[in-house]
Amino acid sequence: MEQVGFIVWRESVEALLVVGILYSWLRASPEGRRGLPWLWGGVGAGLVLAGALALVLLGISSWLSDEGQEWFQALMALAACALVVQMVVWMRAHGRGLKRELESGASQQVGRDHWWGLLALVMIAVAREGSETVVFLYGTVLSSRESGGAGAMALAGLGGFAAALLTFWLLQLGGRIITWRRFFRLTEILLLLLAGALLVSATDRLISLGVMPTWVDPVWDTSWLLGTEGGLGKVLADFAGYRAYPALSQLLVWLAYWCAVAWLLRRASRAAAPEAGRAKAGAAA
Repeated sequence: MEQVGFIVWRESVEALLVVGILYSWLRASPEGRRGLPWLWGGVGAGLVLAGALALVLLGISSWLSDEGQEWFQALMALAACALVVQMVVWMRAHGRGLKRELESGASQQVGRDHWWGLLALVMIAVAREGSETVVFLYGTVLSSRESGGAGAMALAGLGGFAAALLTFWLLQLGGRIITWRRFFRLTEILLLLLAGALLVSATDRLISLGVMPTWVDPVWDTSWLLGTEGGLGKVLADFAGYRAYPALSQLLVWLAYWCAVAWLLRRASRAAAPEAGRAKAGAAA
């Protein structure tokens, strides 16, 4: 359940950031205020699209056989892992210019009185965050060895959203302890750990399906020191992919994942540096 709360919290804060930027920008001028109903219409449309994706995924899962569900669950965990990494890398490369890009896109639509364009801009932004949340949650819940009831998951989701509202309010205060930069850096690490856990859970299913070899199974057995049935071991298993007795193939996949993530983040940071320099030059001018 802690994974559900975390994912809803993180994605909700990012969605609130997008909507908050556009809301503040539109309210700054009388002409922009005319677009506020279109802004909220875009938010609603984006949520509807995310909900439709959730229904599609539920429908697909219900039609599959037992083996088909194993394949589907493995693929969903892999898709969720890829989306997490893609989102983190994108934010690393474009996060500093997010506000400028959103305001520039909205300015073009408002300047031409293309309110449908503003609605589409918001709808795409919200649907992107919502669809990522749906895929993350679906992949996380399916890959979990221990699933809770729908009520518990709903409460975890509501708790995550409430925490997101509080976090957004604190971040808007611009304090020295909690800043947007520190928030994204901290959650970036947590998200990448969670993506690694999803990848390991996918390898569990692929091994059980017989399509992925184990080579050496297990490489070690640390269950005597840190088991995964509860406590710290379970938290590490859910959030970092810890296994008390991993197969060699799982370990190699996990190591390859972190090598790939380090390379992608380094490349994204290099791409973000010139953009940050241009932004500072523009501000100075």
